[in-house]
Amino acid sequence: MTLKVQGLVVQDGNRTAVHDVDLTVEPGKVTAVIGANGAGKSELVLGLAGILPVTAGTITLDGAPLAAKGPDAIRRAGIAAVPEGHRVLTDLSIDDNLRAAGSLIKGDLAQRLDDAYGIFPELAERKGQLAGTLSGGQQQMVALAHALMCRPRYLLIDEMSLGLAPLIVKRLLGVVTDLKAKGVGILLIEQFTDLALGIAENAVVLRGGKMRYNGPARNLAEDSKLLHDAYFGV
Repeated sequence: MTLKVQGLVVQDGNRTAVHDVDLTVEPGKVTAVIGANGAGKSELVLGLAGILPVTAGTITLDGAPLAAKGPDAIRRAGIAAVPEGHRVLTDLSIDDNLRAAGSLIKGDLAQRLDDAYGIFPELAERKGQLAGTLSGGQQQMVALAHALMCRPRYLLIDEMSLGLAPLIVKRLLGVVTDLKAKGVGILLIEQFTDLALGIAENAVVLRGGKMRYNGPARNLAEDSKLLHDAYFGV
């Protein structure tokens, strides 16, 4: 039960944003994807989620191919993405945001709502509030809860901490840690390298859309030269 990517090429308009990337996300483990701005990290997530076109390579979930599937099919297969930017339906309430996400998947909507609010009781307290009136941290909670409504086996999180206060980042990191403990495999793109490497088992460094490192996160955390060379080249 593994999400496996081999030789992935992702196109963003006329630009090839991701070149020949390999990575694996295992159940109950975190694979961190790090790199400077413009490295292709967000495009990688959007390619895996079926939003940007994959022009070469394979994406398989438990051996089943996903590269040619659309976003809804990929979500139904058990992969949910949390794109960068605290994306919510601003004119809908928190509750309607989550119901909209839950409507895409068959099953007990009421139970999935209860589960989401159990993870984020802060949202349950204000479920009737318009999402567009929430703080950035609260919107990121809604975005995460939105993804969790389909009970994913794999979660793709892009820049979870972007623009958020340290206390909120700590809260969200706790949620990721709990999901990991429950067996969810997580691909985490994160601007704070120490944070990403501290929670991840495996890491990929992208530079110019190409893979410059793929291996244990601990190696990068313990070797600053290795990390610097992967980021900036030699």
